[in-house]
Amino acid sequence: MRHEQAQQVEPPPLLHDQLASVSAPTQAWSHRDGTMDDHPIHGLFHGDWRFARRVELRVDGAPVEHLATSSAGDWALIRGIARALDSEPGDARIAVERMREVTPGAVLERATVVNGRELPIDVRIELAVDIAFCPIERVRDGRGDPVPVHLAIEGADAVATDGIRTLRVRSRGGAVELVDGRVVVSHRAIVQPNDWCGLSVELLLDDASLAVEGAIVDAPSRGLEPTGRPALDRWGERAVADLEDLLLDVGSGPVLAAGAPWRLMMVARDALSAARLLLPLGTSLAEATLRTLAARQGVQHDGRTGEQPGRMMHELSPHRPAGVRAGAELPPTFTDSIDATPLWIVLLHDAWRAGLPLEAVRELRTALHAALGWLGQQVGDGFLTLPGGDVAVGDGPELPRDAEGEPAEGPVATARLQALACRAAVGGAALLEALGDDGAPWLEWAERLRRRFRAAFWVVRGDDRHPAMAIDGTGGRLDWLSADLAHLIGSTLLSRDEERTVAGLLLDERLSSGFGLRSIAVDAPGYWPLAWNGGAIRPHDTAVAIEGLLRAGLDDVARRLAGQLERAAEAFDGSLPERYAGYGLADASVPVPLPGAGAPNARSAAAVAPAWQALGAQRPDHAPRRERHLHAVEPLTIVPREATSGEARFSSIGGASPRRAHVRLIDGGWPPSI
Repeated sequence: MRHEQAQQVEPPPLLHDQLASVSAPTQAWSHRDGTMDDHPIHGLFHGDWRFARRVELRVDGAPVEHLATSSAGDWALIRGIARALDSEPGDARIAVERMREVTPGAVLERATVVNGRELPIDVRIELAVDIAFCPIERVRDGRGDPVPVHLAIEGADAVATDGIRTLRVRSRGGAVELVDGRVVVSHRAIVQPNDWCGLSVELLLDDASLAVEGAIVDAPSRGLEPTGRPALDRWGERAVADLEDLLLDVGSGPVLAAGAPWRLMMVARDALSAARLLLPLGTSLAEATLRTLAARQGVQHDGRTGEQPGRMMHELSPHRPAGVRAGAELPPTFTDSIDATPLWIVLLHDAWRAGLPLEAVRELRTALHAALGWLGQQVGDGFLTLPGGDVAVGDGPELPRDAEGEPAEGPVATARLQALACRAAVGGAALLEALGDDGAPWLEWAERLRRRFRAAFWVVRGDDRHPAMAIDGTGGRLDWLSADLAHLIGSTLLSRDEERTVAGLLLDERLSSGFGLRSIAVDAPGYWPLAWNGGAIRPHDTAVAIEGLLRAGLDDVARRLAGQLERAAEAFDGSLPERYAGYGLADASVPVPLPGAGAPNARSAAAVAPAWQALGAQRPDHAPRRERHLHAVEPLTIVPREATSGEARFSSIGGASPRRAHVRLIDGGWPPSI
């Protein structure tokens, strides 16, 4: 064996039936009734650390019986009843409402008891919090043992700290105590008939090493205009809210975190891909993403980080290394970043075509030349490749393995990467010409790549003729159908006839599930609908296909694929996870969740934009194909983040979210009618 035995870890936890409230870089996970217990994902997280393990609400010493939960992104409203206070059988007369709202660096918990009886009741409301500081990667791997912390009462607050991270628990009107190592906040009151009492608790999370902040958007954002398709409109509303909750500021403007719970950080590939799909909503997010990456573009060769001149980073660590002062630039990680650089070029070109001023492009001219230089050097006279060995194939399916189950040796060229390289070269050429430079050499470069691709990748398998998924390090072709085909249409890598051939294959029932495109076809070796890269569906692939089909003028195929995503989004209440199982309509009436796949996810949420174009947007017949991006909606408006801690976010306990005021949490208007 060529690889050491990996450390045994627990399988990924199931997330689909859990309640997530996210406002990057902070998130809270619990059961649907709001309770946090021993489930692997439960707790309060900030950055990539868990701060609290269990949060339990009790009324008169008993758990609240759950009735219903309403949630959207960063808030949840949970309804229940307190039977312990109903002394007589019959109707449930004591109602409990629990509100949770998350903003960057803070979680607000509010419980309200409403007396529907004809007699006064004596009520004790109690919220107990178990402190448990632990890195999120250990939580993910099932090794969630907490690190030591100091826990004490400071004034009216309870404060836990490990010297770097701090959790502060405070309440207005409630007593904060330490009981058997837990923080317990309680309030007792006599509640008259048809009256109510409540307990509000703020949990303020701070990490002195954290180098990212939540980016605040002006609320409410218009998002996508209504289409008259109820499922599509519901999806659009929720997807835009999810995207707002994933915004981070790493110093050069708002960018999207990859997704909750495991990747609530900037990953270049995810941020670039999502920003490109969202160009129908405007170019401000794309511009901030482009500038953020250009500011950290590689300038030298560094074997430790993978930095190379012109190369765009893979991800930016959310933490400052020990000893690095606050505000200092962090060294980005370039390792595994093959697609980020051509994606950056493609986004710059598409944003310019969508309305980004040429002057803004001109400011990124040096970064464009450097990125094209890196691309040309990587491809040479061959293909854009991934390293061999046991590595992930970027966004694509798993690499082939030999008879002993070992991964392929040598560099691997995927069809998806060649399409991306070709599109980057053509887009880069157009940008160079607009800037007064010579783009012709890059058009010639792209044509040579097309010829090499046509000779090496196209295969005949059974009755199908199509591009192979990849060519391995020995020259062997992986000749089965895969979602990589989605990335070829509209890339300029294929001829018009070849695009029509590939478009037809995207609707083949082996690949097209009815809920989106499978990562590999059902007749491919090793296919399994629950395999992360070997059969599961990733909405982003289907969204890329829809966007490319629209640019290629293949609107009918685009609409049919968009309808599949619309069907899936409706089943997931508008918040599409990163992936879901590859079962099709013949197997299940709704998409089947996948272990470990979370939501919100930036690229999955961004998939709504091309689907909206395909299904709901009206476009004049005379509109030129290259102007497919819509400008009928206002872009997301980004405002500077003024607060620097969760404590500053809430002007008072019960203050509304600065991102979107979903629910009024002001005493005079509480509770809403029950």
